[in-house]
Amino acid sequence: MTTYERRMAIIELLCERRFEKRENLAYMFNVGKRTIEKDIAQLSLDYPIYTKTGKYGGVFVMEGFYLQRKYLSKKQAIVLESAMKKLSLEEQAVVKSILKDFKKPGVK
Repeated sequence: MTTYERRMAIIELLCERRFEKRENLAYMFNVGKRTIEKDIAQLSLDYPIYTKTGKYGGVFVMEGFYLQRKYLSKKQAIVLESAMKKLSLEEQAVVKSILKDFKKPGVK
């Protein structure tokens, strides 16, 4: 398994399970914990994942993110947000619902 394949498998697994411990990921992919930490660091640049330390720590996927789902780009979301100011209250509600459903979690 290549590094890319492992990382894609990790993000797919995280999207399915919503969280996992680093030790379990290292065991499942037959690599060291440090390799998993590097993978998570790299994946966090492209995906809304984060880590927590401590007893209930691990690697988590932000609420609402799913891998196969289509999301608005940052630029698309900005255009919709700025255009929303010119709409009626009813139309603004529709655009807000679109942003809620399709804006990538964690993107401001």
